[in-house]
Parts: sequence; C-alpha cells; structure tokens
Amino acid sequence: MPCSISRSSLFSFYRDTGKVTQQTLVERLRSRAEKYIALHLRYEKDMLSFTGCTYGLTDAESEELRIMREKTSHWKMKNINSTEQRINGLCPLTPKEVGIFLQALGYPPSTLIYIAAGEIYGGNTHLSELTSRFPNIVFKEMLASQEELKKISSHASQTAALDYIISIESDIFIPSHSGNMARTVEGHRRFLGHRKTITPDRKGLVELFDKLEAGMLQVSSLPRPVKQLHRNRVGAPRRRGGAPSGIRGRARLRLEESFYQNPFPECICNSQSVLVR
Repeated sequence: MPCSISRSSLFSFYRDTGKVTQQTLVERLRSRAEKYIALHLRYEKDMLSFTGCTYGLTDAESEELRIMREKTSHWKMKNINSTEQRINGLCPLTPKEVGIFLQALGYPPSTLIYIAAGEIYGGNTHLSELTSRFPNIVFKEMLASQEELKKISSHASQTAALDYIISIESDIFIPSHSGNMARTVEGHRRFLGHRKTITPDRKGLVELFDKLEAGMLQVSSLPRPVKQLHRNRVGAPRRRGGAPSGIRGRARLRLEESFYQNPFPECICNSQSVLVR
C-alpha cells in the first residue's frame, strides 16, 4: 500500500470516528495552556494483569490481578515474576514513576498533561502519586460534556480515537509502555514531521528509581542521568531498525522495527533538513 494512502487512510479513520469532539477537545486543551503533553498512561487493570506487573500495589490488588490473568483463557502466560518483568523493563511505568521521570526531564508542576488512557487501576489512590507532582492533569471527561461523550462512549474504538487524535496533535507524546497505539502514534508523528515523542527507557529508569529508593542516588542528581539516557529517544529522524543479520523469514519480520512505528525512510521525503541517524 502506498505510504500516502496508508497514513492518510489511518488518520481519516480516527478522525471520522472521533469527529464528534476530537477537534473541540484539542481546542479546549489549547485554551488551558499553549502547549500540552499527551501521556499514554498504560496503568489499566487488564494491562497490569496481562504483564504481571504488581510493583507498588497492595497484596489484595496483586491477587486480584493474578485471578484475572488465571481466568482469561487466551492469555497464555499465567505464572509471571513481577520483579523480573520490572527489572527487564517490561512493565508500564507507574504514575509515581512517570511523575519522577517528568520532573527529572525538567517539566514544571504547571505543565498541562492530557491522560490518553482508560480507567486507571486503583483510581486516585495511585493517580495521586502523579497529580501531587503535576496537578494540571486532564482527562477527556473533564473536557467534554456528558452529552458529547455519550455519543461515543458505547464504542471503545471511538473513545480510543479521541485519545489517538489528541496524542497526534500534542506538543509532546509520552507512552508509559509500548503497545499498538503507542507505536502507531509515534510513527504517525514521525510522518507528520518528527514531532517530539519521548519514549521512556523503562529498564534504565528502573535502575535509577531503585537507586533513588535505596538512598544511593539523590533526587537532585537524577536529572543528569535521566536526560543522558533519553538524549536519543525524543523522536528525532532515524532509519527504521532492521532484524539482526542472518535472520530470515517470519523471524525477521518479528524482530525488525514496525513500519507503523517508524516509516522512515520509505514514507518520509528526503531533504537536507532531515538528519539520518
């Protein structure tokens, strides 16, 4: 499929399914602040249960997630070591970790942050660990009227479409975990001119957060290693990563970077202003 058709068709799908309020919500966000961050906070119950990530949760919450995973027949992995998952960077960042991460990057508490996600597990109990650092947090329910949301609330794809468009239009997009939407938004933003997308190095961040928790690192010393860790993870132009040499067939397709995550160079015009890394 030609690049222009592929990308424009995808954008049209999300635009049309979310046309009830998508542009209105972006305008309402812009009326609150000149710039905003779209945070894809993957801290929903099903995500935590599927990945087996229980760091920061109570024993009761962890058990609830285990039971959910056991009862979901199409999830093949049942016995998951949460500690290993987190150390290997396979867990979504918690609301607290996201807050510490944004602070280390230098964003002020007044930063406007749109939460592009479903219901946060544990509600305000866990979300408060982010809002205590960044109180200017906005959900779609805070921007749209009940009547506006009622028209799309029965269709999960249309609700997701709103988050998708608002993420595309944001000044900065930050996903707390990789996934289909996060990868597609990243690729779409690259297609539109390499708009800033900060992809957290979760494995590296966990090492820093654990040192911070153990008193081996001071909060005042955190910004430098965090910024160093992400100097090449802000959506700058780079060629799509391929599979290791010698890998062929389906294995190659599984290992190479998704076209939808990074359409460069095939679907982005070359110019002297584009830096290939």
